[in-house]
Amino acid sequence: MGPTDLAKEDRPVVSFRAKVTKTARSTILVVDDEPEICELVTYNLAREGYRVLSEREGESGLDRVFKSPPDLLILDLLLPKLSGLEVLQAIRSEPRTRSLPVLILTARGTEMDKLVGFERGADDYLTKPFSPKELVARVGAILRRTRGDEAAAPTKIGPFQLDRERHQVLLHSREIHLTPTEFRLLEYLLQRPGRVFSREQLLDKVWGLGYFGETRTVDVHVRRLRSKLGKDAKLIRTVTGVGYSAEIPKA
Repeated sequence: MGPTDLAKEDRPVVSFRAKVTKTARSTILVVDDEPEICELVTYNLAREGYRVLSEREGESGLDRVFKSPPDLLILDLLLPKLSGLEVLQAIRSEPRTRSLPVLILTARGTEMDKLVGFERGADDYLTKPFSPKELVARVGAILRRTRGDEAAAPTKIGPFQLDRERHQVLLHSREIHLTPTEFRLLEYLLQRPGRVFSREQLLDKVWGLGYFGETRTVDVHVRRLRSKLGKDAKLIRTVTGVGYSAEIPKA
């Protein structure tokens, strides 16, 4: 069954807009040049109560993000005028949008494609054709882990200070800019300094869902996190054949 068939299946067109208005929670922007995909994604997310907007070109999608950042961006890679990777790079380079959660939704599904997407700052990666139920689950998981349920005072752990409400990390009083998933990964490792977590444990606890992705996802995010820690990259330790841990120096 193709995307068009899925989009038409049991589609309650009349009640669609009313439900979005009544139960809207988060705004999600879909940037994809395929009308059938936009329709399918919009229908399934709106049915869950999300407010869904869409753009068909990379340039117009980026303009909308800069003018009014959504709570989550679903981004195709093969876009006219500006590619998805170019859009992602621009978003991560702009202070106001660098922490915007981004889920790549694309037909490019090789391991290298996924690694490049994560290297450029994607929080999640889903390939076409896809299950609408899986998409909805991933969207929910991203929003849960990037928002948190309660505001909390900034937490100081060794040389780090984490402010979850402001999505801010200070290292030796210097701010480092992390994507939502990088922030959550660092926060989770710092909760139990010295404890070694397997890649599978990190996928489950940081990405959630009983995550559908691959363990290489963890490696890519750890590599990006270390690069941003600079000379303190050694604070994230690799335990060969096991996983990763945060090593906090004793005061």
